[in-house]
Amino acid sequence: MEKQGYIFDYGGTLDTGGCHWGKVLWHAYQRHHVPVSEGQFREAYVYAERTLGKNPIIQPDFTFRQTLEAKVRIEMQWLGVEGYQEAVVNDLYELTRGETRKSREVLLNLKRRYPMVLVSNFYGNIGVVLQEFGLDGIFLHVIESAVVGVRKPNPRIFTLGVEALGLPSSAVTVVGDSIDKDIVPARQAGCRTVWLEGEGWTDEQVDRSQADRVIKELKELIV
Repeated sequence: MEKQGYIFDYGGTLDTGGCHWGKVLWHAYQRHHVPVSEGQFREAYVYAERTLGKNPIIQPDFTFRQTLEAKVRIEMQWLGVEGYQEAVVNDLYELTRGETRKSREVLLNLKRRYPMVLVSNFYGNIGVVLQEFGLDGIFLHVIESAVVGVRKPNPRIFTLGVEALGLPSSAVTVVGDSIDKDIVPARQAGCRTVWLEGEGWTDEQVDRSQADRVIKELKELIV
C-alpha cells in the first residue's frame, strides 16, 4: 500500500474548528456588546488584516495572545471604540485554547500512522504559536508564508509541503477550512482534499464538490 501523508492548514482549521476568523471575532464582539454593526466590523477587520500584512507589527517572538491583541487593537482603533479590548481578547483566547486542545488530540492520533506537515499563511511567528498551544513537535515541517515568500492560494505553497513530506502529491491529503485558499490550490498541486466545513465569512454557497471529502469536525478524520 502506498504511504500516505497529511498537510494541514492552521488558521480556521486547527484553531477555530472550521469557522472563519472574521466570524469568530464578530461573534466575540456580539457577546460583549461592542456598539458597532456587523458592516462596520467587517470594514475594520479587513483594514486590520491589510495593516498587519503590510507592516511588521507582528514580531517573530509574538505569542498568539500578543498577535490577537494587536489585531483587536487595530480594529477597535479604526472603529473608535474603547473599553472592550481586554474582554474580547480574553474571550477569544480561551476559545482558541479549547479548539486547539481538541485539534491536538486528533493530530496526535493521526501522527501515529501518518507523516504530517503544516502549511499556513501566517505572520512569521507560527512556531511560537504552535508551542503555546502544545502543537509543536507534531509536524515534520512547517511551511509558513511569511518565511517561504509564497502565500495561498498559490498552489506552490502546497507543492512545498508535498516536497517536505517526500511523497507523491497523489498520496497527500490536504485538510483546510477554505475552498478558495486550501481546497482549490491543493487540487491544482495534485493532492487529495478534505474540506472542514464551518461558518464562512459570507453566506454565499460554495461548490462542495471541489473537495474530495467534506467533514464538520476534525475528529471525523480518525473515525
